[in-house]
Amino acid sequence: AVHEGQVVSAQELTVLLQPLLTQNSRTLVLFLQDRLSVDDFTYFSESYGNKNPFQNEILQSSPSSLVLPAVDSKATRDLLSVLQESGDWKLINVTNLNISHLEVNASNPNLLVVQLQPLSSDLKEISTLEAIAENDKIIGRVTMDLQERGIHFSVIYTALRPSRVSRRADVVAGLRRQLMAAEEEDSLSYPPLNVTTGNSTCILFYASNFSLKANRSVLIDLTNATFLTQNVDFSASECSDSNTTLSLKYTNPVNGISSLEIRFLMTSTFYAASARKWFTLNSVEIVQDGEKFSKFNVSGISAPAEYSFHCQLVGTSNLYPARLVPFNNEEKNWDIFISELQIQGFNIMDNQFSYASDCTGFFTPGIWMGLVTSIILLWILTYGIHMIMQLTTNSRFDDPKGPALSVPQTE
Repeated sequence: AVHEGQVVSAQELTVLLQPLLTQNSRTLVLFLQDRLSVDDFTYFSESYGNKNPFQNEILQSSPSSLVLPAVDSKATRDLLSVLQESGDWKLINVTNLNISHLEVNASNPNLLVVQLQPLSSDLKEISTLEAIAENDKIIGRVTMDLQERGIHFSVIYTALRPSRVSRRADVVAGLRRQLMAAEEEDSLSYPPLNVTTGNSTCILFYASNFSLKANRSVLIDLTNATFLTQNVDFSASECSDSNTTLSLKYTNPVNGISSLEIRFLMTSTFYAASARKWFTLNSVEIVQDGEKFSKFNVSGISAPAEYSFHCQLVGTSNLYPARLVPFNNEEKNWDIFISELQIQGFNIMDNQFSYASDCTGFFTPGIWMGLVTSIILLWILTYGIHMIMQLTTNSRFDDPKGPALSVPQTE
């Protein structure tokens, strides 16, 4: 029994899942989402009436089920690795969501991992309600295929982090700094992509959201495949003291695209004016299906060679601090969005990012507006004081008991 308000820890989750791992049904399907909370089921099913996105009856039709209102984020992030260590599973990453062609041997333990569509994205191309409805259809499609093939299976539906975090109004103000620090630490939900040559790390790459849009319509979210399941081939990456290339190859990232390669080309150059080497991300290249080549010049991504580079928003939009500029008109069919990008291709020490040079300058628009407003107010104050100091008073006054005061025109 899980009481209300309890947050299930990683150890408790392992104990709760133990019967699932030891039962006769050895086919396990793991549906992973980026964000999910138990409140989403109530909110979207009741607030939208007949637009209820949860049409699946798999939970009700199951002979046994377990609903955990809250699970520790670290437990869900490590769930895949815990499941793999619990037995000799055959890991199958389901990408095209059609498992009819997959060879699933029910007599052997199979672990099917299905990456669901993210609920929220800064691309704003799809609403949360539509994303949940689409994920519900995906769950129904996969489970229906397994049922039609007569395969007994168990399902885990979870997410990497909660979508709704409650805030208590009675939290004292003194704890706010610690709470923000804890939230910021928890936001780094996975380690960066690590490319090694021999025993040393030569490239580190991290992003909280790594997405592309092909032909202005097809969304390709590569975040989970790059950092979580690491269903990406980066063996073609090259490292040297002056040139580094990060090559990311994906197989069947989305329906209609059989292969996709993304290359980040970086150089390290010595500049006499600063008497040091500077690292620059020169271009980003996209190769689709081994034939279609697209190139983007990079604006504003450089740092001292001993540093890493960090930027909140990087992409093809004109509004982003660091832009990817299409080389010609053919590249305009691609939209690229990378949030919280951090990359380093030179001088990596202890397998960790060096001090980050941020794309946001010291003088932000807010600071400039504050300075301009302060200068204007200071000028008005100075002018007012100056005018007051110019006021003069009469040196002589009229006495009603004496003769009338006569002031010559010359005075």
